[in-house]
Amino acid sequence: MTQSRIYLSPPHMSGNELQYIKSAFESNWIAPLGPNVDAFEKEIAEKTGAKGAVAVSSGTAAIHLALSLLGVTEGDTVFCSTLTFVASANPILYQGANPVFIDSDPESWNMSPNALEKALRVSAFEGKLPKAVIVVDLYGQSARMNEIVYLCNEYGIPIIEDAAESLGSLYKGKASGTFGDYGIYSFNGNKIITTSGGGMLISNNMKALVRAKYLATQAKDPAPHYQHSVAGFNYRMSNLLAGVGRSQLKVLDDRVRLRRKVFNMYFQALSDLPGVKFMKELEDTQSNRWLTTLTIDDRKAGITAKQILDALNKQNIEARPVWKPLHLQPLFKRAKYFMHDEGGSVSDKLFETGICLPSGSSLTEVEQHRVIRCIRNIFDSTIRKRVEMKLQEYEV
Repeated sequence: MTQSRIYLSPPHMSGNELQYIKSAFESNWIAPLGPNVDAFEKEIAEKTGAKGAVAVSSGTAAIHLALSLLGVTEGDTVFCSTLTFVASANPILYQGANPVFIDSDPESWNMSPNALEKALRVSAFEGKLPKAVIVVDLYGQSARMNEIVYLCNEYGIPIIEDAAESLGSLYKGKASGTFGDYGIYSFNGNKIITTSGGGMLISNNMKALVRAKYLATQAKDPAPHYQHSVAGFNYRMSNLLAGVGRSQLKVLDDRVRLRRKVFNMYFQALSDLPGVKFMKELEDTQSNRWLTTLTIDDRKAGITAKQILDALNKQNIEARPVWKPLHLQPLFKRAKYFMHDEGGSVSDKLFETGICLPSGSSLTEVEQHRVIRCIRNIFDSTIRKRVEMKLQEYEV
């Protein structure tokens, strides 16, 4: 009999979403914009400590708007974390600009300050500094923002903080997403809170956010007729989805608590296994632990990350490799790439050895124990085979 599917990070509704949706229907505010959009923007800004926010159709749209606001255009260069989903970098291409990818720091898994410094130094020497740096906060873990902000300030480069996966995380007591000129969040169905599909652009630059709203609503000029002086986008969030987001935001702290609980259980149950190393939490930070991630050293474990993923899949458990670095993607095969150090690419190694385990805030203890049991069985089987081989060698 096939066991029920355990998903990686399914939506987890609060139960109050329909109240907001019903209110939107009753008032006939079902098109983009409306009271829920205004309130959701205000509530996100208050929650994160940003001065303002713009609700949009996706995190990708938010990055695209940020690049537009910074004047990124054809032929420009934008630095971007390499270990991330393609959506972090696609908007660079939308603007006709050229991405340059930055390797991971081995502890945070996020943008390496060492690699960033090297890339900035080289680009300054070549006389072509980047127009922006997109820093990704991976799997809920903040990047080393103090060092990154220092470097970017030294060269006068604006930062876009892609906090799509890290809403609810803290770095040095400050909300993830608030360290750059612009921050972005995603409310995709797999994120820690969801609007089904949607995103948010945040900033302390209120004038720029007014411009963002203008661009996101097809750049309609203030005229009694439809007049357009620049190209705009259809990027604004629906009032219905914003209502879902408002309900979800009220349970964000609880969702962070539950995801951290999931991580702690995995850590306690699996960290003793040979070759297993969990993604660290940087000092004086709190990750939302959107996904629990770990690496497998096959020399110690006697088994590869791929073998574990295959075994989990056979048990109807959804687990994934970590993101394939963007500098390895066919789409970006001509892009420049700066490594953390001369010892080799950190992001390549994380891709080869990394695993994302089921981490949803609705994951039950029974389901989590099933995942744990499956992984431990794989290791037990490997150890037994090793012992049997040793015994055979001894007998010979």
